[in-house]
Amino acid sequence: MELIPTPFEALEAAVAKAGSQSALARICGVSQTAVWKWLQSGKRLPAEYVLTVEAETMVSRHHLRPDIYPSTLPQSGHASILTERSDDVACDQQRVTQARDAA
Repeated sequence: MELIPTPFEALEAAVAKAGSQSALARICGVSQTAVWKWLQSGKRLPAEYVLTVEAETMVSRHHLRPDIYPSTLPQSGHASILTERSDDVACDQQRVTQARDAA
């Protein structure tokens, strides 16, 4: 069974793979202090840096920000979400057609 790291642990791993907080800061184009603050505050890596950090450190985006990049879609409810959306589109298209016909 694979242990999934928390976003904080993934950020720590990215720092380790980059070599230092300063190195990760250079990758992101921010100051070392910014990286230090991410770590000290326990916050997640800001979204705008996730893909760059993933490319440079090979730490998965799914681990860095699972709220933005979930590793898998939930099995239950996924089909119903798609169905609801397609029903909404069909209803909207029907309203547009009815409005055109009435005009």
